[in-house]
Amino acid sequence: MSMQAHLAELERRHKALEAEIEKETLRPSSDDAHVHELKKKKLQLKDEITKLKSASTVH
Repeated sequence: MSMQAHLAELERRHKALEAEIEKETLRPSSDDAHVHELKKKKLQLKDEITKLKSASTVH
């Protein structure tokens, strides 16, 4: 998988998590622990995306 394809996949997953978080928080009986876990995963993806983008600009 090329770096561009990998980056695109990470960004797609990040957006999917964002949508899932929004959907979960709008539910009347949302699970705070689940939302927290989703946000944690989203942040990890964002960190990985940022690292990949900065690594590609250095080279």
